[in-house]
Amino acid sequence: MFKIVNKRVLNPSVVLMDIDAPFIAKKAKAGQFIIFRIDEHGERVPLTIADYDRENGTITIIFQIVGKSTERLAQMNAGDSLLDVAGPLGIPTHIDENAKKVCVIGGGVGCAIAYPQAKELFQRGIEVDVIAGFRSRDIVILEDEFKKTCNNLIVCTDDGSYGKKGFVTDALKEQIEQGSKYDAVIAIGPVPMMKFVCAVTKPYDIKTIVSLNPIMIDGTGMCGGCRVTVGGKIRYACVDGPDFDGHEVDFDELMKRNSTYKEQEHACRMLNMK
Repeated sequence: MFKIVNKRVLNPSVVLMDIDAPFIAKKAKAGQFIIFRIDEHGERVPLTIADYDRENGTITIIFQIVGKSTERLAQMNAGDSLLDVAGPLGIPTHIDENAKKVCVIGGGVGCAIAYPQAKELFQRGIEVDVIAGFRSRDIVILEDEFKKTCNNLIVCTDDGSYGKKGFVTDALKEQIEQGSKYDAVIAIGPVPMMKFVCAVTKPYDIKTIVSLNPIMIDGTGMCGGCRVTVGGKIRYACVDGPDFDGHEVDFDELMKRNSTYKEQEHACRMLNMK
């Protein structure tokens, strides 16, 4: 059993939890993920490792309440335990050791995945710009944490209620045009956002890494559910990723595959509302 040692509500639909998992904390690196089950009847749900504390043997997960499993998880509190937490899974994020400056972009709850990337790069002595995008001020998360792990933080909101009005792509393009020489850009968030970030960076030939979130079941490459097309070849996000070269990803195919169970997901949410 994996005990929840801390719980913090970041906004009405996003929750942070620290979980006692010393063996995972010992080996975890930025970009990797875990798969949890609440109990023997629960579904397997992948979540990125948002942070880890090797000394205390804990890992941090940040999740959005979007279905039955995350709703049940959000109802749990410090002292409760999860049946399974498997990990660390996936390949850690790799940035060339000679990189001098990197821009890390997070969209919405994708900022939970962008945070460990920014933190690790910053600790390596790389200059880090972070662009964090949200729909509005009331759902902004991890602002204080980002301020401690980057050289420059730009918060964007679609409606202009906080920070800079507009999309992360607007802020990125402005930074590039103002002379920021990025060795790489890391983009994590909704698939359309990652697609448009890549469209911005491609003309400048800036290496762009995206963290993909296809449908995933076993996390070991056996089920094939998380397959994506990268550079014209089939890859599996759980074992070949989740990070990939954004300029080679077939985003249109990914969006289509991610909507495969849209009707069923909608029915499930309506049932929960009732």
